[in-house]
Amino acid sequence: MKPVMALVFHAPVGRTMAERIVEEARRASTRGLCVLLQTCGVDPIVVAPAEVARTGVFDVETRTPSVSADAPFHFGREIQRLIVDLDIENLLYFGSGSGGLLSETELRDLAEFARTERGAAVFNNFYSCDFAAFPEAQELLHIALPAVDNPLGFAVADAGIHCLSMPRSASTQFDIDTPSDVYELARTDRGNPELRRFLQDRTWDHPSLDPALAVLTDRSALTILVGRVNPTTWSHFEREVACRTSALVEGRGMRAATSRHVPWLRQTIAEDGAAPFFRRLENAADAAWIDTRPLLPFGESLPPPSTRFASDLFRLDEVDDPVWRSFTEAALQCRIPVVLGGHSLVSGGLYLAAEACWKARNVARRLHPDPFGGEKERP
Repeated sequence: MKPVMALVFHAPVGRTMAERIVEEARRASTRGLCVLLQTCGVDPIVVAPAEVARTGVFDVETRTPSVSADAPFHFGREIQRLIVDLDIENLLYFGSGSGGLLSETELRDLAEFARTERGAAVFNNFYSCDFAAFPEAQELLHIALPAVDNPLGFAVADAGIHCLSMPRSASTQFDIDTPSDVYELARTDRGNPELRRFLQDRTWDHPSLDPALAVLTDRSALTILVGRVNPTTWSHFEREVACRTSALVEGRGMRAATSRHVPWLRQTIAEDGAAPFFRRLENAADAAWIDTRPLLPFGESLPPPSTRFASDLFRLDEVDDPVWRSFTEAALQCRIPVVLGGHSLVSGGLYLAAEACWKARNVARRLHPDPFGGEKERP
């Protein structure tokens, strides 16, 4: 049987301060992931643009994707090209922001699945793929794969392949998607050695993250989650924090499938403005974690990463979109701590927040008691 190969797709995002944070964190995460993959007997290849491939930063073979002015990058066609060129039979796929929290044991399990299973595929998140394992990669050559990786699970399932989803946890759901993810990760002890070294070499000051984390340990407080919140993730988060929680769930599946529906909150903010939204929010909760992406794209698409990432870090001078600037300014002026980000903030980020809030705090951990049943060791 042929060996398991891993393709790690890395796409640089830009040169502003906020974009560089994401880019450098993804590089560190990818280097550490490749080291662990090699330890597990997997041969990793990083797929990156030529200007990155030439730097040799990943210490593994680096391939340049096939793109041109007439044929921009297309995820599905690129992965099919590489399967043919490299004659891949057993495949692990990772986006470069994902997999940085996976343990060697978890990676070995993925590699073993890719090596031995047949007729199936496994995804970290079926509804919005960040990484996946394919024991029969050649089957992907006969499927109309999407232009981006988010809806990959849908395409594979529609082709009749049995799809499995990994248990939801910080290691499976966390993705370095925005600078907020990096700042939050820096407040934990998570990540592969390369990623931890990158985080420990810097200072990660944020105007609202630490106050928002402190609210999670307060039994009298309420934290509201806004955006693409998965019910399973919310349930775990609520069990692990001391405060009460509520959620405004909007926009789930927005990257994986088209929809004729416009999120209710997006309509509300567009009609009323950002300031009234935050006035109501500060009366309704003591802290807020907001996935802004379903709420603000009033035009045809989201603004570029430079705008979104600057908004996440409240760098108002760099937010050149008037809608995003107004929203960011209102969030900054809100009387409660507001953390802004993308999907990972209310996905893998909630698992991290439920851990990070307890660092250096010796407090009764949960609002909820442990379930009754059988012998249980007392704390």
